[in-house]
Amino acid sequence: MPSDLSSGTAASAGTSKPKPTVYFGYGSNLWLEQMRTRCPESEYLGVARLDGYKWLINERGYANVVEVGDGGGDDDDDDDDDEKGSAAKEGDGDDDDDDEKKKKKKKKKYAHVVFGLVYALQPADEARLDRNEGVPHAYTKEMLSCDFWAAEDGTKKKVDVEHGKSVEKEMLVYIDRKRVGEHEPKKEYVVRMNHGIEDAVKMGVPEEYVKEVMRRFIPEEGEGEGRRSLEEKARRQAVEFRDENFEKVE
Repeated sequence: MPSDLSSGTAASAGTSKPKPTVYFGYGSNLWLEQMRTRCPESEYLGVARLDGYKWLINERGYANVVEVGDGGGDDDDDDDDDEKGSAAKEGDGDDDDDDEKKKKKKKKKYAHVVFGLVYALQPADEARLDRNEGVPHAYTKEMLSCDFWAAEDGTKKKVDVEHGKSVEKEMLVYIDRKRVGEHEPKKEYVVRMNHGIEDAVKMGVPEEYVKEVMRRFIPEEGEGEGRRSLEEKARRQAVEFRDENFEKVE
């Protein structure tokens, strides 16, 4: 069972300097500039993957991770049905069927996993993040096990999640277990998420994950009317988040 941390910040007892909290950011905190602004003492550590959860935009209009079970995410029943259907049509469009199966399996590779960027948080930064994340009303805090690919010390060089070595590590995740349905994102949030997606891909989050999971909810931006005002609002929200749902600063 994940541990609930909503009542306070993580620190190691009996030491003069608390141990930093390892934090998994999967939403707009993929945007490195936002993290530098909100948590000036934070340190970027690398890329991580949370298995057994799916990424979505929930009813509040912001990112959430929803527990779904095993990390593989394959729907065996669908595969069985596909195979039965293919067998019934053997010899008719086999190549097309194979291509379609490959596409489905590729999508399922990311169906029940969430990628994010990892940061080390000092207590003051964790407290700031709690306010911005709306703890405990919008999100609660849990320690969840993630696969972690460390960046080279002191660099933001892209990590290789396909071939690089990962380690299992407990990380702080902000999660909303009440609002788990799919919804459209807030317009200004789309701006922040696109900044975050750009940074995440540069750091090593797979582009296919972005296309197949995140782009279902977050459209790529154009330069249409109102773009400038949305960008300005997004940058204000990045500094100090005001949740329009709860009508208070978080």
